[in-house]
Amino acid sequence: MQEATSSRVEARLNELGFTLPGVAKPVAAYLPAVTTGNYVYTSGQLPLINGELSVVGKVGAEVSAEDAKAQAQVAALNALAAIKAEIGDLDRIKRIVKVVGFVSSAPEFTGQPGVINGASEFFGEVLGDAGLHSRSAVGVAVLPLNAPVEVEVIAEFE
Repeated sequence: MQEATSSRVEARLNELGFTLPGVAKPVAAYLPAVTTGNYVYTSGQLPLINGELSVVGKVGAEVSAEDAKAQAQVAALNALAAIKAEIGDLDRIKRIVKVVGFVSSAPEFTGQPGVINGASEFFGEVLGDAGLHSRSAVGVAVLPLNAPVEVEVIAEFE
């Protein structure tokens, strides 16, 4: 069970019906997040829930754009968990600077921006203006563990 939240950001997550998960275990040789100066960079976060993918496959084939958008939101929540583990308190986030979203796409699928809106809209809901960011949304042939999406984040903190 998650401890009572003391942070404003975690209270907002709870208001929206989310609980911050533990940091997703890396699937290879890397750290979930690193800091340099006042920036934290997350590794690509998959939409893992309790260490498992609930949806797998290519968007536009086995996975609908709507389902993939929801998975991008899960990946964004995992990114917040990695950020918290790195800087200690989500209230220290000054701004989400950049989001890069990867979408495992069927060859004819071109809706990557709409899928990654799942992460972008989530950051705006949770962090307000501090969640507004620059972004790239890229279609790729395949992602680790056959995930439909992967999200990485750069955040500035105080």
